Amino acid sequence: MSGALHYFRVHPGHVRHRLEMLRAMGLNTVETDAPWNCHEPRAGAFTRLDELDVFLTESKRAGLHAIVRPGPYIWAEWDNGGLPWWVPGQLRTSDAVFLEHVERWFDVLLPLVAEHQVTRGGNVLMVQVGNEYGSYGSDHAYLQYVADVLTGT
Repeated sequence: MSGALHYFRVHPGHVRHRLEMLRAMGLNTVETDAPWNCHEPRAGAFTRLDELDVFLTESKRAGLHAIVRPGPYIWAEWDNGGLPWWVPGQLRTSDAVFLEHVERWFDVLLPLVAEHQVTRGGNVLMVQVGNEYGSYGSDHAYLQYVADVLTGT
């Protein structure tokens, strides 16, 4: 049983309490998105990644598995679906200009998520490839690219 809790919407001082509340409700898994525009507000200027690290650490401490949705597009009723305003190219497609920036984002984000994988003693069970793409487009090459980057293939 899982429920969504977005670390970037919770004051860092309240994360532990919120996770404990999820556990007390009988959930065993927490889902969270990782909004690219929150963590890279300007090209190459990464920030606040420690909040995801703390969230995953605290969720494990609370006895919760985790599902991470790294995007690059998250929707989550978040500005521009989490895509930074400055990203060039044709968004959410296999456009090489766009994918170059996606790859850089994942190069920063995914090692942090991988540290928390269940296969490495952490609590991350899964990551989600994209979000709500079927209502947006049908670029199968893009979806395959994102899946390949997430799985390291």
